[in-house]
Amino acid sequence: MARPRRTAAGDTGQSTVELALALPLVCLLLLGVLQVALVVRSQLAVQAAARNGARAAAAAATPDAAAAAAHASTSIRPLEVDVDVSARRVTVTVRYAEPTDVPLVGWLLPTVRLRAAVTMPVEPP
Repeated sequence: MARPRRTAAGDTGQSTVELALALPLVCLLLLGVLQVALVVRSQLAVQAAARNGARAAAAAATPDAAAAAAHASTSIRPLEVDVDVSARRVTVTVRYAEPTDVPLVGWLLPTVRLRAAVTMPVEPP
């Protein structure tokens, strides 16, 4: 059986002090990772909204169909949907302002502006 290691008289509580110094930094790092994950989730939703809006506009060739499809494909609000329909192609641009509201991190980072644009050929009637 191994004998416990003896510590010097001044070393008692050193690990507690090290934990007390490092724990706030570790918590801030974990909250930052959480905020990045939320922004990535919203970016994927914006890209899906742009893709679905472009698909609907390519089939119907109307901006109203694109905006309705973009709003129906995601639950994040408010989305800004811009539709550019020409004779041969349609471009749908979706914008969203993602608030940084994770505790502590939200105070350090500004609101993130997300954007996605998708261009598809217009389908013949």
